[in-house]
Amino acid sequence: MVANVSGFLLILFFQMFSAVAVAEEVRVAVATNFLATAKEIITHFEQDTAHVVVVSSGSSGKLYVQIKNGAPFDVFFSADVDRPALLEEEGFAVRGSRFTYAVGRLTLWSADSDLIDKNGKTVLSDGTFEHLAIANPKTAPYGTAAQRTLQALGLWGHVKDRLVQGENIGQTFQFVFSTNAELGFVALSQVLDGKINGAGSRWDVAEGLHNPLRQQAVLLVNGQGNDAARAFLSYVKGPKALNVIQRFGYGVE
Repeated sequence: MVANVSGFLLILFFQMFSAVAVAEEVRVAVATNFLATAKEIITHFEQDTAHVVVVSSGSSGKLYVQIKNGAPFDVFFSADVDRPALLEEEGFAVRGSRFTYAVGRLTLWSADSDLIDKNGKTVLSDGTFEHLAIANPKTAPYGTAAQRTLQALGLWGHVKDRLVQGENIGQTFQFVFSTNAELGFVALSQVLDGKINGAGSRWDVAEGLHNPLRQQAVLLVNGQGNDAARAFLSYVKGPKALNVIQRFGYGVE
């Protein structure tokens, strides 16, 4: 009996040792709009694989510059197509690893439940607000989409002097959430996050008013030998992750 118990404990020890031995760490750079979604996916991934994910977030433009300057990321989840493609061309990403993980949605949002009606152009043109928040169009794809939306509506010149720019879409959201700006263009996923759960008022921008917010991920050269990095990218394409992505208001291809 003692021998059987000892044998069982020995097998259990080797199983645990093997699990630890194959577990790796993956360093993931994530565009701010996708951070909350990524964190939920990461929780499932770590539970299912025993790998460990270290996540950093920021605007796509700033993360791109950090990667080029040697930041030790293994995987990059951008809020656009351009920067992952550039990293491939410039030799910082593994060719053939790039894919669209989500299609973002832009929304005009206010913490005031009565401010925005079904037609967002009404509140933007009536001049009853002091500040409109958008992300920096030079570094944040959602900021570019916001600028193009305002231009398509013929309102860029009308609101330009009332704009406050966030460094990224996360800071932009905080401007509106804290009511330092009465309204702002943010990611729909931020409004659908459990912390907000759709509260306030919003107008979901028609996709035809700006270029599609196709968001791509890519395996970086730094992570090409990291099994956990490849496993995480594969996991994001799987059904459990796709369910989370769609629940946060993103489209998938």
